[in-house]
Order: sequence, then structure tokens, then C-alpha cells
Amino acid sequence: MSGPSTSRAFAALSSALPAAAAGNGDSAGDDVAVGYLVVRASGASAARMAIDAPTVAAREPAQIQLVMRASLPKYVPARGVSLSFPECALRARPAGRSGTVMLTVSTAKLSISFAELRPLMFRPVPLDRSLQTLFAAAVSHLLVVSGSLDPHGIKPYLTGLAELVLRSALRTELSRADAIATRRRDAVAHIKEHLSDPALTAERIAEALFISRRRLYQLFDDGDGVSGRIRQLRIDRAKELLGDPAHANRGIGEISKQCGFANAAHFSRTFRKVVGETPRDYRDKLLTDSAKSTDDTS
Repeated sequence: MSGPSTSRAFAALSSALPAAAAGNGDSAGDDVAVGYLVVRASGASAARMAIDAPTVAAREPAQIQLVMRASLPKYVPARGVSLSFPECALRARPAGRSGTVMLTVSTAKLSISFAELRPLMFRPVPLDRSLQTLFAAAVSHLLVVSGSLDPHGIKPYLTGLAELVLRSALRTELSRADAIATRRRDAVAHIKEHLSDPALTAERIAEALFISRRRLYQLFDDGDGVSGRIRQLRIDRAKELLGDPAHANRGIGEISKQCGFANAAHFSRTFRKVVGETPRDYRDKLLTDSAKSTDDTS
């Protein structure tokens, strides 16, 4: 987008950025009131969780969706806009004075655990006006310039936006969350910060958090334990690096080292066991798909 078209788009954007979020909206079919956020599971699991939430408490959806009302640029077509990026998506549909925005992100990429979010699922959460304005502005600017941005750069931007909205909007609720969830979040943050260290162990994590190893094990007694969480986070990081064209020339051994694996052979065995294919095959497939996607949009 360039020249007069860009000027027109930003002119529309300037006039569309959040007006007063008053009233109850005038869009039939929108189930989110102005000034509220709804967090829900994304895809087919959303309806299932809404209907049968108690029986699926142990399940963690691969993605969650933030649904909000926001003012949108005037040039957005009535049918809406749908943008898909690696592990996240953005849908926007205008509806009178305030449209509906649906931001979908990977649950695993959030530092807020699903255990903390579960009690808030499908519940309207009131938003501070300043947060509404920030969210609407971020989404509107992205809609204007998305065509000129790298999709791999948009992924962390949207995930960060979701993280900011969730943490800000749910700050009061999260502060009341069980202490175990808070400690677990601290432990996961420490693990992520030290993923590249092959000597990272439960004992070192417990020492860093000033808790006993027994207490640390209790924080992760609902899954594969501490070692399982470390392994999964390392695999997640490896998948990010392998699927990023900017790292296409880096060797498998170099990536394995950055993710904290003792050696490339151990990395390859673990990756194949968890993902179902070798790191090299995974990279080739993703980069090929990415190249095709780029050719289709150019």
C-alpha cells in the first residue's frame, strides 16, 4: 500500500480510532457487549467447552480467542477481514459504530497458564477505557499496514498484544488466583529464560525460586512433571527457530545447542519422538509452505 491509497487508509484510520464506547452497539448477532472482553477456546473445542466445561477441565485448548468490540478503519469491507499468521489469527468485522475483533493465539505462547484463565472462559470481563483504546488502535494500525509486514514478525506482535490485554484486563482476577498458579508461572518464566542451559534442572529452578524441590514438583504434578515441561518448552522453541526463514541457514546442531540439548543427536531423537518427524524434515516442510504462501501473495 503506497501513495494516495495509504493516505486514504490512514485518514480513515484516524477518524475510526476509538470514539466513545458508549451504547450497546448496533450489530445483530454480536454476543460481546461494548466495553467487555470474552476469552474462549478457539475452533470446534469452543462450543464443546462451553457446553460441557466441567468434564473438559483437564484439557488445554491449543488456541484461545479474545473477542472484543472495537472501532475499525472505515475502509474495512462489510464482510470483514481475516488475517492468518503462524500460530495466530486476526478477524475483524465492522458493525456500525463498533465492530467485532477476534484475536486467536497459541495457548502455549502465553505466560498466563490456562489453569488461571479457565475460570474466566466465556465470561464477559469489563475493560478499562484506556485498554479498549489501545487494543483498537493496535488492531487498526495492523489492518492498515499488514500487507507490508513479515508474517513471522506479526506472530509475536499479536501474541504480545493478547498477553497485554489479558494481563491488564484480568489483573484483579489473576491476583486472586491460587498461589500455586502464580508460582508455576514464575517457574515457567525461569525455565524459558534459561532454556539454552543444558544443565537446567529441577534443583536449580527450585534454588532460583527459593522453594524446595518437593514444592516445585507439586507445581507440575498435573502433567509430565518438571522435566517434561522443560522438554516441551525446548521443543516449542526449536519449532519456532526451524520454522523461521531468518534461521534457514543455521545448522541443526546450532539450533539444538540454543534450545539446551546436550547434542544434535539427542535433540533429533527427542524432537522426532515429540513431533513425529525429524527437525530437518520439519524445517523443510515449513519453509516450503512459507515460500509457497509468499509466492501466492506476491
